[in-house]
Amino acid sequence: MKVACLQYAPEVGQLHTNMAKANVLIDDAIGEGRTVGLDWLLLPELALTGYNFPSLDAIAPFLEPTAAGPSTKWAVDVATRLRCHVTVGYPEAAADGRRYNSTVTVSPAGDVLANYRKAFLYYTDETWAHEGDRGFFSGTLGTLGQVSMGICMDINPHRFLAPWDAYEFARAALAANSPIVALNMAWLTRLTPEELAERSAEPDNETIAYWLERFHPLADFSNRPESAPPVVLILANRCGVEGGAVYAGTSTVVKLDRGSTQIFEILGRGEENLLVVDLNDWAFRDFWDLWSCMGDEPKVASPVKPGNGYFLGQMLQVTA
Repeated sequence: MKVACLQYAPEVGQLHTNMAKANVLIDDAIGEGRTVGLDWLLLPELALTGYNFPSLDAIAPFLEPTAAGPSTKWAVDVATRLRCHVTVGYPEAAADGRRYNSTVTVSPAGDVLANYRKAFLYYTDETWAHEGDRGFFSGTLGTLGQVSMGICMDINPHRFLAPWDAYEFARAALAANSPIVALNMAWLTRLTPEELAERSAEPDNETIAYWLERFHPLADFSNRPESAPPVVLILANRCGVEGGAVYAGTSTVVKLDRGSTQIFEILGRGEENLLVVDLNDWAFRDFWDLWSCMGDEPKVASPVKPGNGYFLGQMLQVTA
């Protein structure tokens, strides 16, 4: 399977500008031959509208009918053009009047396969959205097979009040036996805009360590049979700055296997690019070796290998 994450910096409320920017990045990848054989393209959370809306009044003009608005139509166009599945985040206005932070997934033929509603809301979401009413998504997604999907804050404790080690999303994916787990994200970094500009080409090591910790149950193979297959994480984040929101970028595809955490590929904090990974490619880099080459140290806590029982519970990380 060949998957891709489109990491870029959409501007809040600039739907058509953002679509044009995303199209340019995709066209560049097509021209370079990187989309040949692509199976799944994932975009960030609220990918085409921007994320950091301060209120319901601010986002209201950009709310879209369920799997039928501009974001879905864009996804259908790209899916049929690339002949791959496409998942894109969008602000949903349901027929019953409720609003959701959602993703829609369409098939290579342009058919809607899934409409997922974010279950755990971040503070910014709470100004306009309702919690998803269907739980986390796990199921068969076209020819991609069994997949679990979430949106950003879903991997955190519910409302930051549930126990740290409840791992609600990761345990749901584990219970579903999903070999592929995908997240569409608008995850923040603690860096200032000035710090981000100076270090935009590097991955955000604190962010990737935190993400991996939140998948601890999937990385812990100690209570699973020897035949248990690895799990692939696809983490599609955005980059850039929206007002006071500074995004972490660092989109990556990771393989969790017995005794190892391996990175297929990873983007920098501010890198606008299409990250393309062939899951049949065995040219992995061990995350813990990669960490030692990243240059800067984590600000709060040092990472540890998943599965050794140590939680990064004191590493406070902001996220959408």
